[in-house]
Amino acid sequence: MAATIIDGKAIAASRREQIAARVGELKEAMGVTPGLAVVIVGENPASQVYVRSKEKACAEVGILSEKHALPEDVSQQELLALVDELNTRNEIHGILVQLPLPEHIDEDAVIEAITPAKDVDGFHPISVGKMMIGQETFLPCTPHGCMVLLEETGIELKGKEAVVVGRSNIVGKPIAMLLLAQHATVTICHSRTRDLAEVVGRADVLVVGVGRPEMIKGDWIKPGAVVIDVGINRTDAGLVGDVEFEAAKERASAITPVPGGVGPMTIAMLMENTLLSAMRATNMD
Repeated sequence: MAATIIDGKAIAASRREQIAARVGELKEAMGVTPGLAVVIVGENPASQVYVRSKEKACAEVGILSEKHALPEDVSQQELLALVDELNTRNEIHGILVQLPLPEHIDEDAVIEAITPAKDVDGFHPISVGKMMIGQETFLPCTPHGCMVLLEETGIELKGKEAVVVGRSNIVGKPIAMLLLAQHATVTICHSRTRDLAEVVGRADVLVVGVGRPEMIKGDWIKPGAVVIDVGINRTDAGLVGDVEFEAAKERASAITPVPGGVGPMTIAMLMENTLLSAMRATNMD
């Protein structure tokens, strides 16, 4: 029996409706509109697409969106000065610096310059540390979106064998921590993992984010597993994930498609974090 397709588009749309309602309540009760500042450096085509998607989502839920487009050759000092200014502005509740940045800019320094109270990406070391020890904080948007998708499948994570393929700071490490917090037993795999197929084959829950088209073969999947594919790769055949979808869906009980799975959830969670920041700033959370 083929897997249930986890419809990230529909789940994200439902989440955005809830966010729009709460944004309306905040405006009515406190006269406050949540504000998100997005900083983009240079002309990276993928970054331009992401930023446009974020602007569209802000408009849809009633969040003020402010875009700061800087030239490719902007100095690190100028970028940090802009972040510093945005930190001090009360009408801005979330600051997002679109990655990747040009090579002459230290990404870590820029991320650390964002005040944790406005770190709606959840990348600041303080946010990451709080997540690690289970304190309330902004969760990184893509891993948080993955957790919502898992919740929607109805799978009970407690005691399940979860395998994460990929160890990036943006997806792999944080999703492992969030799965652990839900009492799953978690294995993190990477390029040096021995016998990857065997490890993947043990997974009740598989989350893959490596950026390599169809690296995880369908016949590796444990029958009945839930598969969350974070990858999005442009190929001659179109967009594909990191999992061999057609073969995997014949074995999994539920699987995310690419596109239309994790991607829409990332942006919905960004909207949620921006709303949460505004609510905290007005003591409404």
